[in-house]
Amino acid sequence: MSSLYKRADSHYWWWSARYKGRRLRQSTKMTKKHLAMKVQEHWDLSLMLGNLEFLGLFSYPSRDIKGYVKAYLNFLSSRKSEKTVTTAQGMLRKFIEYADSIGIGRLDEITVKVLNDYIDWLDCAPKTKKNHMGVVSLLLEQAMREDILTTNPAKKVTLPMILKEVKHRPLEAIDLEVIWRGAGSWSLYYAFLFFTGLRAGDVAMLTYGNVDRKRHALISFVRKSRRIHEFPLSRVLLDRIPEDRIKDEPIFPILYGENERKLNDNLAAPRKYLQALLEAAGRPKATLHSFRVTFNNTLRDLGLAIEDRQVLLAHSASETTKIYTHPNFDLAAQYVNRIEDPSGSLNKRVQNVSKT
Repeated sequence: MSSLYKRADSHYWWWSARYKGRRLRQSTKMTKKHLAMKVQEHWDLSLMLGNLEFLGLFSYPSRDIKGYVKAYLNFLSSRKSEKTVTTAQGMLRKFIEYADSIGIGRLDEITVKVLNDYIDWLDCAPKTKKNHMGVVSLLLEQAMREDILTTNPAKKVTLPMILKEVKHRPLEAIDLEVIWRGAGSWSLYYAFLFFTGLRAGDVAMLTYGNVDRKRHALISFVRKSRRIHEFPLSRVLLDRIPEDRIKDEPIFPILYGENERKLNDNLAAPRKYLQALLEAAGRPKATLHSFRVTFNNTLRDLGLAIEDRQVLLAHSASETTKIYTHPNFDLAAQYVNRIEDPSGSLNKRVQNVSKT
């Protein structure tokens, strides 16, 4: 059940065995093999009796689901973002709840059937079920790396079919009229979303130092791509941004958040306000991301090539070491400046009505 071996970095014989799916290794502190074999016999007997004191352990709970989840979350917290850890914590808490309900408590009791039944037990959308299983799969994958498990049953799970839906619909002219008429204090924020195509969180994190008035550009860190991008800034939008402000001052202090969780909580206010405006006008539901979709579609309709639009939308990449400027910056700026100002056209219509 065990073996002895020599290591290049040690004069001693080393003992190695597997216990409940995990590889154990310990120096016998013996340089002669016949003495090391006596230690091996003693440790093998202790292992059979479940006595792990010779390893400095009184028990070996690594295969206990609750114990391993706790250790895994500690591992994640030192390597991943707070948002990732919080998400994993919530989903794994749900999995532990299910495991308790069916009476399993060990990692090696998690089978493909258990996981398929867990998917059926979850009361959420198919895409969310997929996310839950992704978190569980990463947990089991780590257990394999640590020699606690030999296989990952989550790899063989059958996920529910995900029906594609248009979650972030493009905004039509009538939607924009409704939004700009009732935008109120969110007017500038919505304008930034409409004229830049940036994601809602990236706009919320902007400071006045991100605005380059000389180049008519916005230099911003995009969180999803983990890069700094330079975007052409519409003259209409530039005229609405206050001047002579402190560079580090957030443009939208009410939305600015020091961490991902706080930022997401803050974004609920403009999102719900937007949806309330559309609902009151009898319009279909939209999201803050709908401005990004509309930005892309508008530039497409104006004739900007898909390659240029992809750069403007700052699609994901990896490096963060330099500022990425649009290769056709001047051309892109021309198209961005051709986007009509919905609030301006609305004001003109209101003025014409007042004259008559």
